[in-house]
Amino acid sequence: MRDDRAPLRLIRTGSGQAPVSGSPFAHADDGPSPLRLDHVRLLSLDAHGRVLDWMSWQDAVCLYARGAVAWTLGDPCLHVHGGVNRFSGERSVLALHPIVAARGHVRTKRFDPTPALSNTALFARDQHLCLYCGQTFSRQVLTRDHVKPLSQGGRDRWENVVSACFPCNSRKGGRTPTQAGMPLIAVPYRPSWVEHLILSNRNILADQMAFLKHHLPKKHARDR
Repeated sequence: MRDDRAPLRLIRTGSGQAPVSGSPFAHADDGPSPLRLDHVRLLSLDAHGRVLDWMSWQDAVCLYARGAVAWTLGDPCLHVHGGVNRFSGERSVLALHPIVAARGHVRTKRFDPTPALSNTALFARDQHLCLYCGQTFSRQVLTRDHVKPLSQGGRDRWENVVSACFPCNSRKGGRTPTQAGMPLIAVPYRPSWVEHLILSNRNILADQMAFLKHHLPKKHARDR
């Protein structure tokens, strides 16, 4: 029996969009490619339009193939070319959209999980600034500082941590900003889930960013 399967080919589509490369299954158009295939993320929603998470193109293909896509937003950003049908001679094609709502159970509670606290997410929240001296630093120079030190009963949570350069963190030591005479230039806060998604992805497409911005909270909940 002849094998009708063929390697998947992905083509990045859309005006002004760079071709995708960096994978043995990627087909890149002519020209340079600054975006790797494994960096491409599609925005996943539930059937009611609530933001869930980023998903890989592989997970999106599974949703499309199972008929589990409720609806989509935006023009197709990727085309997945599969095998050739032995009867019709036509190659299967899936057009993946930047925003995909999946079928599933209705959520009875508001979906707003607390983002995991990591140095990468923290530095992104604080825009790679030291919140004591106000200068911008690379990730290698920044540290996580506890505004109220752990030795004084402070907790390792979003509302009590800030980005700090190594010299400022060393100078502050085990003291509070008031005790050290080092006032903060901004108040730490817990980012919403939507803010976390924006901070965690450097390759957000225009349709995705517009959708996420529409779902940003009106104001931060500070000093909880």
